[in-house]
Amino acid sequence: MTTDLTEGKPSRKLFWFSLPLLLSVAFQQLYQMADSMIVGRFALTPEAGELALAAVGASYPITQLFVAVATGVNIGTSVLVSQLFGAKRYLRMKTAISTALITTAAIALLLTLVGTLGTHGIMSALQTPANIFADGALYLRVYVFGLLFLFLYNVCTGIFNAMGDSRTPLILLIISSVSNVILDLIFVAVFHWDVAGVAWATFIAQGASGVLAFLLLLRRVRSFDTRGHFLLFSPEMLRRLTNYAVPSIAQQSFVSVGNVIIQYYVNLCGATVIAGYSAATKVNMFALTCCMSFASGLSSYVAQNIGARKLDRIGPGLKAGAMFSVGLAVVFMAIYLPFSGKLVGLFVPAGSASGVIDVGRQYLFILVPFYIIVCLKFVCDSVLRGAGAMRPFMITTFSDLILRVGFSIILFQFWQELGIWISWPLGWFLGSGLSISFYLRGVWKKNLPQL
Repeated sequence: MTTDLTEGKPSRKLFWFSLPLLLSVAFQQLYQMADSMIVGRFALTPEAGELALAAVGASYPITQLFVAVATGVNIGTSVLVSQLFGAKRYLRMKTAISTALITTAAIALLLTLVGTLGTHGIMSALQTPANIFADGALYLRVYVFGLLFLFLYNVCTGIFNAMGDSRTPLILLIISSVSNVILDLIFVAVFHWDVAGVAWATFIAQGASGVLAFLLLLRRVRSFDTRGHFLLFSPEMLRRLTNYAVPSIAQQSFVSVGNVIIQYYVNLCGATVIAGYSAATKVNMFALTCCMSFASGLSSYVAQNIGARKLDRIGPGLKAGAMFSVGLAVVFMAIYLPFSGKLVGLFVPAGSASGVIDVGRQYLFILVPFYIIVCLKFVCDSVLRGAGAMRPFMITTFSDLILRVGFSIILFQFWQELGIWISWPLGWFLGSGLSISFYLRGVWKKNLPQL
């Protein structure tokens, strides 16, 4: 099912289109959280559970670096396909889709080779403690083997969203999430494979969802009745895809590299801080990605309306997206602030030292009050991204991250992990100010794409 976002009341269209996106990211984050919860709570001893949680957490920023590249390809493909879909240029849309799939497969295979050869060196460079090094490297190595499926899933769901179909990705993600949790429980709780169990569960679930997404996309593309044959690979489409995808990949990767740098300093604090940070990060990312889902829907909405040259619909769409995103942020703030300790405790094995929960609670207390600020950044960035204004979009993100990483390094020298946590809201303030400024100045209206 495809949805034309260029007609109808903006708030209604955006809400119903974004709702499946919200459910999708919620399931995605829940099954990623399930890895840490299950490996932490079903270990044979509390100490083993804490170390397993820390091992998965230590490799998490590296896995997110690969996810960042896949997400960048997803965003770039989605913007291009949305614009062609909105303009009803279906033959060229098929060429863009085919070009994106071929390019994505090549990138995934290259990164698989790099990741396989570099696992040990990456974990060493991050100063991963010796008592969690082997398990962290094992988790990362198995994860790398599934990169082709990860990239395939991301580019396919990006194309579905570009066509206004946010339900198919939701169904795929529910299937993947449920199967991943079931496999986690079997491999860890029953077979006691610990970190290896959650790694292989992720690999199998991700592989199945990637292949299924690809097959459903082929069926969807064939349903568009177009006269003439489309090109399997077009240098022109590759150039346009590159114009959108490379800034998105750079932005997403830069964020992940920043998180890797931060992880380096967290690792210097020992296994207890790593475990607490790992648990709290999962809780934090669940809230932020859910709030970001309305911004993701807004990107497709903006791209389609720009393709149809209905610029008067952009402003009402942004207001609706901001209302939905901020409203959801307030809900998370009301839950997280009073129950932060209990939420972090879900990841910690019974009988474990309370230090892990104390670290996670401190992290959340500092970040959660500023969710509204970052939500305003999300929606303004979505207008820039949907309009293809990638340069200002990158500026806002890089400014946020550079400040956050810089303050982490400086404040760590004085307050250790507390200084790292404080750097987050500082970066959010600057990035949000730039995003809002770029939108109000109408930067997104300049150099609109020719279709």
